This record gives sequence, structure tokens and C-alpha cells, in this order.
Amino acid sequence: MTPEWAVVASILLCAAGAVLTAVVSRWQAVAGGIALAVAAVTAALVGFAVVTAVGRGPSLEPVAPLVIPWLGFSPRFHVDGLSSVFLGLAALLAVPSSLHSIGYLRARHPGQGTRFYYPCLLLFLSAMYGLTSTTDMMWFFFVFWQLMTVPGYFLIRYEGGKGPIRAANRYLWMMQIACVVTMVGARILVAAGGVARAAPDNPYDFGAVASALPGALSTYPLPSALAFLLFLVGFGIKMGMWPFGQVWLPDAHPAAPSPVSALLSGVMIKTGVYGLVRYFLWLVPPTAKEAFPLASWGAVVAVLGTVTLFTGTAQALQQERSKRLLAFHSIGQIGYVLLGAGAAMALLARGEPDLRPVAALALFGALFHVLNHGLFKALLFLDAGSMLCATGTQELDRMGGLMRHMPVTGVTALVASFAISGVPLLNGFASKWSLYVAALKGSAAAFYLAPCAVVALLTSTLTLASFVKFLGIGFLGRRSAAVAAAAKRGPLEVGLLMLVPQVFLAGLCLLLGLLPAAAARMGDAVLSQSPGGLGSALAGSGFFSGGAAAGLEVLGGAAVLRPLAVLLLLGVLFLVARAVAKAAQAPRRASPPWLCGYAQEADQDADHYRYSTHDLYGEVKGAFRFLGGAPPPVRSGHGEGH
Repeated sequence: MTPEWAVVASILLCAAGAVLTAVVSRWQAVAGGIALAVAAVTAALVGFAVVTAVGRGPSLEPVAPLVIPWLGFSPRFHVDGLSSVFLGLAALLAVPSSLHSIGYLRARHPGQGTRFYYPCLLLFLSAMYGLTSTTDMMWFFFVFWQLMTVPGYFLIRYEGGKGPIRAANRYLWMMQIACVVTMVGARILVAAGGVARAAPDNPYDFGAVASALPGALSTYPLPSALAFLLFLVGFGIKMGMWPFGQVWLPDAHPAAPSPVSALLSGVMIKTGVYGLVRYFLWLVPPTAKEAFPLASWGAVVAVLGTVTLFTGTAQALQQERSKRLLAFHSIGQIGYVLLGAGAAMALLARGEPDLRPVAALALFGALFHVLNHGLFKALLFLDAGSMLCATGTQELDRMGGLMRHMPVTGVTALVASFAISGVPLLNGFASKWSLYVAALKGSAAAFYLAPCAVVALLTSTLTLASFVKFLGIGFLGRRSAAVAAAAKRGPLEVGLLMLVPQVFLAGLCLLLGLLPAAAARMGDAVLSQSPGGLGSALAGSGFFSGGAAAGLEVLGGAAVLRPLAVLLLLGVLFLVARAVAKAAQAPRRASPPWLCGYAQEADQDADHYRYSTHDLYGEVKGAFRFLGGAPPPVRSGHGEGH
């Protein structure tokens, strides 16, 4: 079986599973079991496709499983190194999200049918498989885009209420605008290049458009530039790039059920990244390099990425609801990916041999952060779903002290929070470190990369501050009256169906943080197995060296990352500190968190004796208020679960 046929089989299995789960939707457990089985089988098939394409190399030609001559086009699929990154991410999150869904629906909607939840979830998954492997830039691009958009619309409004319906409607409109804009861009390139005459059977096939692109860029530079601008806008809307992401993403992701939020943020918005990288670096052939202003596009993307990461993170700092805070951070983290992609484009355009490894490191950092963000953001949304099931609210101020009641969820939230903040020894630090090194080293050739890197580095401190609030208010400190009341009704920690996916994703965050050289080796293979286009020049650039245990050295030893050595040092220091503390024989005692002496022991669960999210970082938030993104007002009893 070829990688392409494995992906086609996965798409068909998801479609069949959608029909079957619709038939048995009145039985929640049965529908959930079928959806989980389908997700597991398709994940295995896609995993096989990824391993085959990256390990052995992609197929020489795309696969057309169905040929319909009278239509003038047919579905064609191709799996190479670049598509493998996004296919692998979708497969990696399919099973945890499906498993978590079973526990989530059981907790949030006990004794009810699933209605359209699992059919839409499986169709949504099939669309992500199809969109990242189809070679058609028009008709089947449209089919898979709609197969992602329409089920996503119903999933976002699944919980019911005015808020989710409004968020779903906005999501639907923005996705349709993005689809039309991108398709218009494809139509302009086909018309400018005369592709319909050269390849009448499949004029919108990726290979046919690429072959005609040198002529289009030379003969019609302005229409071609407009087409690529439309691609940037269309895929930018999809991924949540500033200013488009603020229009739909902060409402849609919190409104959806938390396992769906994990897929929306972890995978769906990454299809926009895939489109941007594919079209700007692999659609343009090497013969069109002189006619294509890659350096200018790289500067635009890098600067937009920097603005996106700063605005998204600054707006996240203002939020007072768990999932809305995470949604704004999805915008911010996409900015880091755009910065890496833009830096790779700008440096590759220079054509200097010394800059090829730096460009490769920048693109590796971007793709590595795509994977890492998918893992820790999916984990954070699953954690937020568990918190919602335990407390019945997304309001952080109504939580507090959850660590003593939900220790496993608390620890996995701690891992994910440190990962997204770029704390060393976790995967988020490894990918951000790669981006910082590439941007700073490349600033000699593109001066704007240095200030972009500084802004990105400083923005990570805002991310850390935001998640100190998330963890401190939600899990640490004094527990709220609502948590105290909920704890009296029974245990708050969720069941194994929800805990297992959380622990699995937390383990991957730790593993990739401790072994970044393994990820770099995979990234090098991805670039080597992505032939064609300007991006093919990054293959074999030798941007890294080192083994899993030795750590990661990049750019000939210009920067070194040795997480296992740091872990060993920290372990030794911990043992020394523990030995000193034990030798001192100091007494140990447990006491509630101190609040400046104002809280009485009898009132330790009173909400007016707790710090609130609104009061934290007041001066900092005031300085960023001009960016917008103010949290919605809290209305008691209105939509708290959404």
C-alpha cells in the first residue's frame, strides 16, 4: 500500500464511520466506541503513510483513486515530507480527542444521545487528512475545505445557547471568505499561466500550476502578486493570523466542546500554515526564483508573525475565562510559526550557501512549533474541559484549589503551561529556541529579523505571566466557594477516559523537550523528502548535528541545546537541597495559603478572600488595552459552561 492509498482509505473509513455513528447516535457509549475505533484505525493508516513517505521517500506521481473524464478533473493525492508533518499531527491528536470525547459527553450530557457530534467529528477529521494531501487547488480543495468547515460549524454550536450559535456563524462566514479568496487566487494563477490549455484534464493540479508559474510570473507579475496576496489572506484567516484571527477564533474555540477545541486549535488552524508554506515555498519552481519576490514575501510574513504573536499574547493576558485565554494564545503561538516561515523565505531568497542552513533551521523551527503547539494546546484544551466538567464553569475566578481535588489534571496542566511558555526541558522551549537562533543568526542578511526575535523572546514572558494566572487562580491558592461546594458532592477528578489522553500528551511534551535532536533528525528527513519548488533547496543543508543523548547543535556549533545535561544538573541540585533540608531536621507543617493576614481560618473558602484574575497584572493589561480583546462581562448563570 502506498502512502496515498493509506490516506484515501482513512478518508473513506471516516466517512463510513460518520454514517454508522449517525445511525447509532441515540446510544452514546456505542457511538463513542465506534468513533474511537475509526479514529484509531485511520490514525494507524496515516501513521503508516507518514513513516513510509518520510522514511522511503514520496511516490513519484500523485494517485488518482477516481477518474471522471467528463468532469474535467479528478481527485489526486500525494504525500511528501511537508504534508507528512500535518498528516502526522492530525493522526496524533485523533485518538486522544476521540477518547476524551467519550468521557466529556458522559460528564456534560449524561444519558443523552450524541446527535451529530461523532458524525461531524469524523468528517472533520477526514477533511484534515484530505486537505493536506490533495494536489487540487480548486475543486477538491473546495470539497475538503467545506468538509472541514460545515461539520466544524455544527460542532462549535453543539453545546447550544446564543453564544455558541453566534460564534459558529462567525466561524462559518470567515471560513467561507477564506475559501473564496484562496480559490480566486488559484484561478488568477491558472489564467495568467495558461494552464487550461497546457493541462486541460487537470488545470488546477498543483504540478500543472507550478509548471506554468515561471511564465505567469514573468508575463503577468501584478496579477501573480495579487494571487499570492490572496493566498496569504485566505490561509491567514484559516490559521488565525492578525488581524483576521481576532474576528472569529476567540469566540469559536471556547464555544466548542473541549475535545473539539483541541482539534480546532491543535490541527485545524495548522492547515492554514500548511497552505501558506506549500504555496509560497513549494508551488514556485526553482526556475521562477528570479521572477518571484520571495524576500519581500518573507519580510511581510515575518513581520505579520511578530505582530500576531505579540497581539494574541497581550490580549490573552486580559482574559478571565479558561478557554478564551487559551484561544487568544492560539493566535499568539501561530505568530511564532509565521516568524519562522517568513525568516526561512527571506533567507532562502538570498541564495547564499552560508544562509541555507539558517533558513532550514528557521523552517524546521516553524514546523517543529506546529507539532509542539498541537500537542500542548490540545492538552490545555482537554485540561480546560476536565476543569469545566468538575466545576461547571470556564470562569477562572470561580475555580481555585483544584490541585488538591484534581492532581493528575493539575500536573498535566502544569506541564502544558510550562511548555507553551517556553520553559526549558519542555518541547515549547526547544522549538522557540530554534526560531530565536535562526532569526538572530539570519539578521545579518535580513536586519528586521533581530527586532522580531527580541519581540518574540519578550512576548514569551507575557505567555508565562498569563499561565501563572491560569495555574495560580485555577489550581493553586485558596479554593473558591464553588469548588468547595462541588467537592462536597463527590470527587472532582475526571475518569480515566479523560485522564489517559491528558497524560499521553503531557508525556509527549516532555519527551520532545528532552530529545530535540530526534525531532531535528525527523525535520531534516522531512525537508529531504519534499522535492520540487524553492523549498527543495533546504534539503541536506546540515543545519544540525548531535544525537539524542548528546543534545542538539545547530549551525556548526553556533548554538547548543543539551536538555539531558540540564536535567541531570537539576537532579543533582535537588538531591543536595533535599539532603541539606533533611540534615537541618526542620519541622514540616501544612497550612492554607496566606493572604496577608486578612483571611480567617473559618473563611478560607470565601471568594472575597481570593485574588481575582481581573486584578492581576492590572498595569500591564492597561498598557495593552489599545490592542482590544477585552474579556466579556461575567453574567451569572449565562453561558458559563460555554
